[in-house]
Amino acid sequence: MPARPSPRDSREPFWRSRTGIVLLMLATIGLFYVLREHFEHASRALPYLILLLCPLMHLFGHRHGGRDGDQ
Repeated sequence: MPARPSPRDSREPFWRSRTGIVLLMLATIGLFYVLREHFEHASRALPYLILLLCPLMHLFGHRHGGRDGDQ
């Protein structure tokens, strides 16, 4: 007989709950408003933001295939 899943396993992730969906929609609306009103300022900073992403991608990218062969 298969084991029954515990109630903890059957819970939905937060982002699929009603509260999570509402917060996600509010964040999307807020992001749209900020980008629409401040696009000129954001577009000037975009090249610098892309350059700032490079070290982050380097740091987080080495977790999934490190140099020491522990994949």
